[in-house]
Amino acid sequence: MTDLETPVAPAREGPWPRRVAPALLGYAAVRALGLVALALWSATRDKSPHQLLTARWDSLWYTRVAELGYGYEVRLPNGDVHSNLAFFPLLPWLERAVSAVTPLSYADAGLLISTLASLAAAWGIFAVADHVYGRRAGVCAVLLWAVLPVGIVQSMAYSESLFTALAAWSLYAVLTGRWLTAGLLASFAGLTRPVGAAVIAAVWVAAIASYGRDSSAQDPPAQDSSVRDSSTPDSSVRERSGPAPDSAPLWRRALGMLLAPLGAAGYVLWVGQHTGKGPLGYLDVQAGWGNGFDGGYAFARFVADKFTSFPSALSGLGLIIGVALVIWLYVICVRQAQPLPLLVYAGVVTALALCASSYFGSKPRLLLPAFPLLLPLALALARLRTSRSAWVLGSVAMVAAVYGAFWLNGSGPP
Repeated sequence: MTDLETPVAPAREGPWPRRVAPALLGYAAVRALGLVALALWSATRDKSPHQLLTARWDSLWYTRVAELGYGYEVRLPNGDVHSNLAFFPLLPWLERAVSAVTPLSYADAGLLISTLASLAAAWGIFAVADHVYGRRAGVCAVLLWAVLPVGIVQSMAYSESLFTALAAWSLYAVLTGRWLTAGLLASFAGLTRPVGAAVIAAVWVAAIASYGRDSSAQDPPAQDSSVRDSSTPDSSVRERSGPAPDSAPLWRRALGMLLAPLGAAGYVLWVGQHTGKGPLGYLDVQAGWGNGFDGGYAFARFVADKFTSFPSALSGLGLIIGVALVIWLYVICVRQAQPLPLLVYAGVVTALALCASSYFGSKPRLLLPAFPLLLPLALALARLRTSRSAWVLGSVAMVAAVYGAFWLNGSGPP
């Protein structure tokens, strides 16, 4: 074990609204701080914070899908083709629906959806962390997600907040044995972003593991409870965080597994039919954006190139430290025996983010949905006095707000 050793989660007390209120209020305060910092920074650069949040980079592509449908593309001088088929449809569908029943534009509808989805994501993160480690860890996990340096993306008309909300609640449904809900939410996550594959994998692995537990439970080995070593640091945690053999009928788990990939598979197959390139047509669309999965080779070369001169070598060193921190957190998650669905989900999100062959500056944003990586830090904060953890989170929130304003006012997409 490490200094982030897992404490035993206390029994839950009180109704959901009362339990989650501190997390949601703290989350809203952090997001408000980020928006104030963005407004002040943008004013000094004569830019519109509203435009930065709703009408730049990916948000423009989503609103174009909502307004014009699929088929729009941009041909670059080097021959690359940027097609809006690369963007999954759930967010633009929701933008179109909200705009149809309100006076909001597609862009403002996207901002409203992202705002509501970010609160739903914060609640889902709390639900997962509270279920596994207790209320204090749940509150700390939500606030850590809020104060991430790229947290400003949670306030943009992007799909990260919507995806994280669907992923978190799907994982919570898995942890609590609600397989149909888990599969349905995983299907919607698969309609939101390509990384929906991580949620699908988590549902499938958890369901298959539950079959194995059922089989082993049919013939349990004799064991004297008096010889159980209660002094083992994380034995009680494993009993709480590792669910017992699932009591849900087999057909519910099977149906959950069947529902989970329908969204992603349906869209990918539709793109293949639309482009005339078959089931792998979506990969060709991503290739037009210069994106793909190469095991991290291109990213490693990108980092290595930073060491060709002294100023850029500092950013190269920062990238190495950042990647090492992400891997270290995942190792701690494994050592703390996080539930299998969380480990699978976080592992796939991390692998897809770090091993993508393009958009290296966007990798912190691509890691935003990997909230289980924050649980070891949340547990460490939960062990501190409330005043000390509040001071730490408040200080980081101030830095993150300034960084987010600076980042969003830059020339490149987050």
